[in-house]
Amino acid sequence: MSEEKEKTKVLVFDLNQTFYNKSSKDEFFKFVVGKKPKQAKYYFQMLYYKALLKLHQIRKTEFKENFFNYLDDLPPKQVEAYAKEFWDEEYPDNFNKQLLNHFKEMRKQGVKLFCATGGLELYVKPLFKLFPIDGFAGTRVQYEDNTYKVIGKACKDEEKLCRMDEFYKDTGYTVVEAYSDSKEDILDIAEKAYLVKDEELKPYEKNNKS
Repeated sequence: MSEEKEKTKVLVFDLNQTFYNKSSKDEFFKFVVGKKPKQAKYYFQMLYYKALLKLHQIRKTEFKENFFNYLDDLPPKQVEAYAKEFWDEEYPDNFNKQLLNHFKEMRKQGVKLFCATGGLELYVKPLFKLFPIDGFAGTRVQYEDNTYKVIGKACKDEEKLCRMDEFYKDTGYTVVEAYSDSKEDILDIAEKAYLVKDEELKPYEKNNKS
């Protein structure tokens, strides 16, 4: 019998507009402004950086750093406290019910659940105390001079795969299922892949990426 370790079977999902029906970066901004109205001053700046990203005039990592300027002057413990309260309000009512039930069933079958999201780990992490999963990769930041700086790269596209490689470096992994609201690298390596649009699942066609 071979002594080679069996690769870990993993179900990978994106968070925003996939498992969570909304955009957490936008909804968390609204929540923070409700607590700290003065942070609303960043609204037009956020629109500006969204426009630059859409026009490919800014890198995704740079976008993340600037979009989240509304968290300036809010130390990590404060952001984490807000995030806990935010997710307590959002979960489970604003999550995809079909995926929520399916994820629970797959976990019973021994498949590991892994969330790979571009959202900041700082405010996403408290969600997974409400819905425990086996692994998680988001955009990592550090608080420096009263603002947040991205550590490494934003957790998007190929960076998600790099983070999974890092997490499962001891066993290796097989992506048995993957879910996202847009076409990305993780869908291409999955045995089964699905795009989520308006809370509906549609099989992802790997050979038709036009």
